[in-house]
Order: sequence, then structure tokens, then C-alpha cells
Amino acid sequence: MGRLMRLWQSLVMGLVVVLLCTGCGFLPSLDFNPWEVLQLPTKSTVLDLSFINAKHGWLVGSNALLMETLDGGRTWEPRSLALDTEDYRFASVSFSGSEGWITGQPSVLLHTTDGGQSWERLALSAKLPGAPNTIFALGNGKAELTTDIGAIYQTQDQGKTWQALVQEAVGVVRNISRSPEGQYVAVSSRGSFYSTWSPGQPAWEPHNRTSSRRVQNMGFGQDGQLWMLINGGNLSFSEGRDWESWTKPTNPQVAVSVGLLDLAYRTSEELWLAGGSGNLLCSTDGGKTWKKDRDINEVASNLYKVRFFGPNQGFILGQQGILLRYASELQANGTPVIPAS
Repeated sequence: MGRLMRLWQSLVMGLVVVLLCTGCGFLPSLDFNPWEVLQLPTKSTVLDLSFINAKHGWLVGSNALLMETLDGGRTWEPRSLALDTEDYRFASVSFSGSEGWITGQPSVLLHTTDGGQSWERLALSAKLPGAPNTIFALGNGKAELTTDIGAIYQTQDQGKTWQALVQEAVGVVRNISRSPEGQYVAVSSRGSFYSTWSPGQPAWEPHNRTSSRRVQNMGFGQDGQLWMLINGGNLSFSEGRDWESWTKPTNPQVAVSVGLLDLAYRTSEELWLAGGSGNLLCSTDGGKTWKKDRDINEVASNLYKVRFFGPNQGFILGQQGILLRYASELQANGTPVIPAS
């Protein structure tokens, strides 16, 4: 009798383990890993990058980090500027053709019209509300500058003069994103609410968060749709351009609560989600289902920004010089394609 009872207990415990594991949300693995891990010749943190064309690009970061690539991001070479200190945190870089901009803190704004061969430092008003946060190159001497309290300024004369686009700043922001059409979304510093702005509006429009959990990050997806990352590893999408209506939050990893930090679209259906401790997920059906890139799990870095410059060129930014490059030359089985000689 005792033996039968022990056997019955073992069967019950086995069933419980199966049920628990099913609820744990262990994601299936990607069939291959399309990312190449690069260790740049720096321990500074890469904060942003931008490309002039498919081959020529620039990246920036902490400690006045400035690097240039001429081979599509396979290799990067440090570049230096004649600045008064190396304590600058270059937070944002943006190019439109050969015209480019860099901004960061303490208050600094750099401009080039020759693809980065030379950089000119432009003066910023001491009355600028907040510290420079992001810069977006629009071409032909035009650019838009945001600050860390949500002020938006535009120049049309290569930075000589700037016009305020909003009457009042929105308050300290955690992050701010711009759509190709010039719309903005900003998340408050504590993630308690978010705000949107469209060209022509006099001020930011505030919105309440969609759940009790705080908002981690937001950005633009396809056709003006917004995505929202929520603390606890949750993800939600707006109902098209209705930025007040949202899908029910889902956790791509179900019960796993590892923080998710950024999302980007490689194509209209393929999405990549990056997060802490080398956490990298991929969806090929517009965010309905997800798979995990377990080859990246061993990367000793948080992955906090995903950027694509077309379907065959992308990067994921990590810490202390870690950079992941989307290697379009990799075959589906993950082995490198050897270029023809």
C-alpha cells in the first residue's frame, strides 16, 4: 500500500511540474541567430548610431565616444574632436545624406555637412529648457532637437536659429521617440503617464497609462501605430492611430518578468525585442507569437536599444562597447557566407 501511495505521489508531482513548466512560458528557440556580437575598442557605452549610406556610419556614446565605420558596421574606428573635455555624453546622432548632427550633455551640439570629415560646434542658448536629448536630421539644413523635459525645437538654417514647436515642455521624460511623419511620443520619468504630439498642435497631449504597472518605453510601429513596453515584461499595441485605445497587455515570455527595454521592426511583420541580461526575442507575425534567440543569452550585457536602417541592416546597443550587428550575410543555419573572391 505504501509503495502504491509513493508511486501515486510521484505521478502527481510530475504532473504538477509539467503544469508549472507549461505556465512558465519557455519560448521556443529561433532556428538560427542572425546577430554578430562585436566588442568595440572601448569600454564606453554606445548610446546611438546613424548611417549616411549602407557603408558609411557614425556612432556616439558616453565619455565623448565617437566612432566611424566604412564597411557597414563590421568594424569601427575611434575618432576624436577638439573639445574642452572628454566628459561629454553624446546621446544622439542623426544623418540625412552627408549632413549630420550630434547632441548630448553637458549642453553640446555638433554639425557636419561633409559626412563627418569636419564637425562644427554650434552655440545653444543658455535659456534652453532642459538638456539636449535627441536630434533628428531632416536634410537641407533642417533638424529637430528635443530636450530631456520634452521641449521641441526646429532649425531650417543649419542651426543658426531655432523655433519652438510646443508652447510648454512636458516635464522630465524617460525617453522620447519620433515617427517618420514628425509625431512624437514621450514617457514620463517615472513611467506614470505618456504624452503625444503631432505637427500643428500647440502643446503635448497627456495620456494615462493603460495599467497599474509603469511604462518602460514607447515608440512608433507601422502606419502610426504605437507600441508600449510595461514593467514586468509586458507589451501592448495601440489600436492603429487611436493612441487612447490599446490591446490587452501580454507578456511575450508569459511568467518570465525579465525587463524588456526596446522594440524595433525589421519588416512590417518581423519585430525584435531586447532587454536585460542579453534577453532577445523575435516575432515574425507582427507580435502575436515570439521566439527566443538563445545564442545571445551569453552576452554579458543589457541590450537597451534596437535600430534598423532597412531590412538588411540593424544594430543592438549594449554596455561597455558591446554592439550586435544584424548579419544579413548569414545563412538560415547561422553559418557565415564566404564572399566570392
